[in-house]
Order: sequence, then C-alpha cells, then structure tokens
Amino acid sequence: MSLIQHRIGGVPVGGGRTLPVHDPAAGAPAGEVVLGRAAEVEAAVTAAARAFATWQEVSLSRRARVMFAFRDLLERHEDELARLVTAEHGKVLDDARGEIVRGREVVEFACGIPQVLKGEYSDQVSSGVDAFSFRQPLGVCAGIVPFNFPVMVPLWMHPIAIACGNAFVLKPSERVPSASGLIADLYAEAGLPDGVFNVVHGDRETADALITHPGVAAVSFVGSTPVARHVHATATAAGKRVQALGGAKNHAVVLPDADLEQAADQITAAAYGSAGQRCMAISVVVAVGAAADPLVDRLAERARAIKVGPGTDPATEMGPLISRDARARVAGHVDAAEKAGAKVVVDGRGLPGPGFYVGPCLLDEVGLGTAAYQEEIFGPVLIVLRAETLEEAIALVNANPHGNGTAIFTSSGEAARRYQRAVHVGMVGVNVPVPVPMAFYSFGGWKASLFGDTHVHGPEGVRFYTRAKAVTTRWPRETALSGAGAMAFPTAT
Repeated sequence: MSLIQHRIGGVPVGGGRTLPVHDPAAGAPAGEVVLGRAAEVEAAVTAAARAFATWQEVSLSRRARVMFAFRDLLERHEDELARLVTAEHGKVLDDARGEIVRGREVVEFACGIPQVLKGEYSDQVSSGVDAFSFRQPLGVCAGIVPFNFPVMVPLWMHPIAIACGNAFVLKPSERVPSASGLIADLYAEAGLPDGVFNVVHGDRETADALITHPGVAAVSFVGSTPVARHVHATATAAGKRVQALGGAKNHAVVLPDADLEQAADQITAAAYGSAGQRCMAISVVVAVGAAADPLVDRLAERARAIKVGPGTDPATEMGPLISRDARARVAGHVDAAEKAGAKVVVDGRGLPGPGFYVGPCLLDEVGLGTAAYQEEIFGPVLIVLRAETLEEAIALVNANPHGNGTAIFTSSGEAARRYQRAVHVGMVGVNVPVPVPMAFYSFGGWKASLFGDTHVHGPEGVRFYTRAKAVTTRWPRETALSGAGAMAFPTAT
C-alpha cells in the first residue's frame, strides 16, 4: 500500500503515526497516511516563516506568473487529480473533474493579483500633503479542510494567500490526503519557492497544534459547525485572524408556478450528487401549496432511477459514502425519522456490496423536531416539508440555525426577489439549486454556517489574507520646514 507523507520545505517528510486510507467503493484500505504531531507542525511553520521572509518581497508580476503556470498545470493534470479524488473519496470522475475546474477558477482570479491589490491614492488631502493606502501579507497562514472536496476547498484558500505574499501550511483531511501532495508538486513545477506551500497530514491533534501555534497569523477552516466553532474560539483566543465555515441545512423552496420537471431534475442532482456529501447540497425541499404532491412524485421517480456504484464506472451517477461510520450514521438518521413517523418514499438503505453504499433516500412528512431535519446528515437523504405560502416557507428557512445556501424555483420575478431579500442565508439561487459563487465573488454563509467576519476566496479572501496600511506624506520644497510643528491635533488646511 502507498504511504502518503507530509511536504515540508519542499521535501517529503515521514512520521511515526499512520492511519489507513480507504477506498470507499471497495470498503478496504488502499494506503496509509502519516499523521503529524507538534514536531511536524513546528517544522512546517518554521519552513513557511523562512520562505515568507523572501516571498513577501517578490514582485506582484512574478507572483502572478507563478499562478499562471500553476493554473496551466492544474488543467494538464486534471485527470490525474480527479482519479486521486475518486479513489479516496468515492465520487464519480466527472464530479471530481468538476471540483477541480471550480477550484481552478480561484487560481485564475489569483492570476490577476496585481490588479486586485492596487491601493488607493488621494492627492493634496491638505496643503502639500498626499495620502495613500496599500495592503500587505500577514505571514504564515494555515488551512484546515474537510474530506468532501480534496482539491476545490483548499484551492479556495492557498492560491489567494500565496498570491498576496503569504506562506501557507495546509492540513488536508486524513481521509483524502493524496491530492494535496500532487498539488505541492505542481506548485514546485510552477516555480513556487520551497516552503511557501507546505502540507502536514494529521487528525485533531495536528489541527489543534496548527491553530494554536504562535507563528501562524491566520487560520481558514471548512467543516462541521461544532468544529468550526471550536476552531474559531481556539484560534481567536490565540490572537489569530480566523474564517471558519461550518455546516449547512440547505432548503430549496418550490412554488406552484415553477417548472416542476426542471425543478425535480435540478433538486435531484443537488441532493444526491456526490452522495449528498457537499456543504451546498440541497437536503430539504419546501413544497409550497399545490406543488407538493406532484413534486414528490417526480423526485421519487428520479431518485429510484439513479445508478449507484463505483465512481470509476462511467455508468455510475452516485458513488459511496466516505466511510463505514458515515454509512451507519446516514442509515441511522433514516431509521430514527421513520420511527418518528416520517414516510420513507424512497429507501436506499441496505444496498449490497463491500463498499460504503447508501442509495438515494426521500423522506416525506418529517417532523421539524427530528434529528433528520435538525442535523446535517451529509448523505443522500432528501427531506420534503410542506408550506401553504411563500411567507411560511421563508419562515421555515429562517428558523433553521444554518444559513449556508438556499434556492427558490419559480417563474415569478417578484416572488424570487422577495425571497432573495427576506431569507437569512448567505448564498441564494433562483432556479439554480447549488448557488456556489464564481471565484470573483466570495463564498460563505450566515448564522451557524460561518464563524468570523469574512467569506473565502474572491475579494473577501484578499482582505482576509492581507492587512491595510495608510500612509500620509509631505515633501517640502525647501530643505527644511518653515515654522514649528503644531502641537494641536493636525487638521487639513
């Protein structure tokens, strides 16, 4: 079996502890990953700090050239990266390629860093006085990322941080570690100096050592809400800048005037793609009025038709879950909801095979107090709720503690505008079920889906990985200023 090592200062580094890396489609180990402790974290932060001292002085033009080269390498190695993702995550190859493309869009945004980092200048703010501002990098930044997007989510972070002049230490999920090693190789081939990008594998012990390390200036995190809350509290207490994205319970509202065929197609893909293991998956449908019964019929028909199997099979539409524990947890949610009175319209429990498979599940008549509705299942389970009016649907969405993403399906522009303004959710789709913003916007939710002040990538990502500096200048015509300096607080003259 392969052994996946850290990448510190440009070289592979081993370690004492290891953990099996499973092939979810086979349900068996396919490799081992070394797990870092405080010593490996210390080595990575030290290497990053050393590299930052010179990288921050590299010109914007050269940083942009590295990003252009890195972007081209991502495109050339797309199939190789996708196969690594499918082997360790289980998602189908087309889905894996899709996440690489969306991550590459962030690199394309980073290629324009000279334009993005342009400061401001004000001439003659006072007599003979000019003012300007610019942004500078923070130092060593860290990223802690989940298993569900081994390439895309890290690409939300490190290209922006590095293009802004920082050095970066990435802790991937120990379940899907291989893609990050290839990313490190591509950075090196693109011309990034050793130590600017480092990879330390590990578990919670590794993550805690990273977020409390005094040499780390900023922490970016994506994961569940409880862990996001822990990361935010721990890292901010240690004086760090933090953006921590938590969990989700994304609702899609379907109005009676919607194209129900199109809505059912889109919601099915958004609910069951990647086996529901997406923070932007639709996990709840709120069917309004007369839309309910015909929509449930259409959703059930499509769910039953989904082909489940290994992600490498071209005929497969949905792969396995990430682990045996995940399979048991998802099936347990369906069991508990059924016992609480929910109607299991489509039942994906009990699929045969050695892999970690749960088929599409569709639940109707689910109580709002059940764990299946209250908690993020992170699996192929779609819940149907019913509302009489759009206002009732909005109230349901807003009552949920999460606020990551939502969608509305309607042919009414007035209803869509009312919805997008009224919901307490960070990302909204109108007839778009997975409203992930393009890279030149920023990704992030509201409420329990985000801890911190800024979203990731795009303009807010640049602001997160830099800090502003304001400068006021005066250049006298004579060799010395005439008159004594005023003792009062200076004002414009």
